[in-house]
Parts: sequence; structure tokens; C-alpha cells
Amino acid sequence: MRPSAPLTELNRLALDAAYEEACAGRDQGAIPIGSALVTPAGQIVARGRNLRVQTGDPTAHAETVCIRAAGRRRDWHTLTLASTLSPCAMCTGAAILHRIPRVVIGEHDTFLGREDWLCAEGVEIVLANDPRCIALMRTFIAEHPNLWNEDIGVPPAEPSP
Repeated sequence: MRPSAPLTELNRLALDAAYEEACAGRDQGAIPIGSALVTPAGQIVARGRNLRVQTGDPTAHAETVCIRAAGRRRDWHTLTLASTLSPCAMCTGAAILHRIPRVVIGEHDTFLGREDWLCAEGVEIVLANDPRCIALMRTFIAEHPNLWNEDIGVPPAEPSP
């Protein structure tokens, strides 16, 4: 998938905030995925990181945590959601439910989420192909394959008879 828009200053601001959250999660020994919500004026209204490991909550993905942190709002339809990694079906659904019109994605090489669903709902996708995001996830997946597989729902391998 190609970006539908250039990485504007607003998109870069949002992705940088999401990347900071991903690094903070990594530093906590957790899954390094981050997210941020930004207004058209460039105000960061919420941030989130994957808190699944820290909280034991399997729904605590970065985008969901970020949306929860934003609280009750009536301006969802004006916000940009950034995520360091392509959003899964659950997080895509949350973005669609709240009518968020633009999603900036750091990378989708290590995991391709439901970008097809975002597109089908008319959400603008800005794919950054950010080398920082790619390196962060590749390193994490190589160093913690079991934790990564747990997060994306891959069952453990069956022992050989």
C-alpha cells in the first residue's frame, strides 16, 4: 500500500509521539507499539502504548489505550490517529467506530493489520514506512517471539510426538 498523503508536519508530529510511546513500552519490557491522537492544530490530545504485558489486559493495545486516554470527545471526526504499527482488527474497529478520518501508520512490514477495512470505510491511510518503527518491531520480534505471538494470537507450537 502506498501512502495516500505525504508525511506532513502534523503527521510527523503524531508519529513521533507514537514512537516515543513505543520506546517507553520497550523500556518497560513490554510490546513496543505506540499511538497518539492529534488535533488539526497539532495538539496531542492523547497518547498510548501497548499495556498488555503491564496490565494483563489482552485488549490494552496502543491505539485502544490512546483512545481511552482521550476520554469523552465530540471532535473524533477531526483527529489524526498515529500508530507505530499497522492497527489490528480491534484497533481498526475502534478508529472506525469513532469516525477518525486519518490514520498514520509507522510501518506494516512486520504486521499487516486491517488497513483494508480502514480503506473500505473511507479512512485516509498515511503509510510512513518509518525505519525507526520497522527496526523497533524487527528487533522485538527477534528477541521475544513468544511474547509477540501471544499478542497477535498465534497458538504455541505443539510438541513433537
